[in-house]
Amino acid sequence: MTFLKVKKAARQFGVVLVLAGMTASLTGAGELPPDFSREDGRTRGQAAAPLTLIEYSDFTCGYCLKFFRETWPRLKVKYVDAGKVRFLYRDFPRGNAGLMVDAAVAARCAGDQGKYWEMHDHLFAKAGEFGAGDFPAYGRALGLDGTAFSACLKSGKYKEAVFRDRDEGNEIGFRGTPGFVLMRTHPPAGEKPVGIPGAFPYEVFEEEIERLLGGAPVKGKG
Repeated sequence: MTFLKVKKAARQFGVVLVLAGMTASLTGAGELPPDFSREDGRTRGQAAAPLTLIEYSDFTCGYCLKFFRETWPRLKVKYVDAGKVRFLYRDFPRGNAGLMVDAAVAARCAGDQGKYWEMHDHLFAKAGEFGAGDFPAYGRALGLDGTAFSACLKSGKYKEAVFRDRDEGNEIGFRGTPGFVLMRTHPPAGEKPVGIPGAFPYEVFEEEIERLLGGAPVKGKG
């Protein structure tokens, strides 16, 4: 996915994109969906955190795993656990069927029993080396009610919601995973979110977070 393609797709939503530490201002009249930063049980951190970081991701994506292993632990300690950033997860399966969709559904089914993040972390810890037949065992390891978990998996009740997440990510301009949106939790009128289209190094996230925490407006070059 080239920067120009991301820029064109994101323009209607007025998102500032970050690429290799540089920002490009995307001016446009479009608005993000009103429930864009909604809380639906897939939230880490404090609701009162001044910033919100949203990840669009796929449990079978290598670059998503790279973020989970290398960047997320540092962001969690410095910003999420400290009450500075609220972290939200959104599904962005790269296909319309198969393990990438099944894994997203499994995490949501675990969420029915209050174990969404435990399953999320367990799936990423497996580094893509799992099959749909492994989910019941993962549920048992997390202490889930096996009957209810299996029934949820078979029902497919979350597939539509998974694809809604992906549609939202596509509308913003993401065409691959992972993709991130950084914004003030309560942004002033007209302020554009920051888009980070890829598993960039921790320092890229840190720079943008610190800039917003310092009260700097979101401004780009371009």
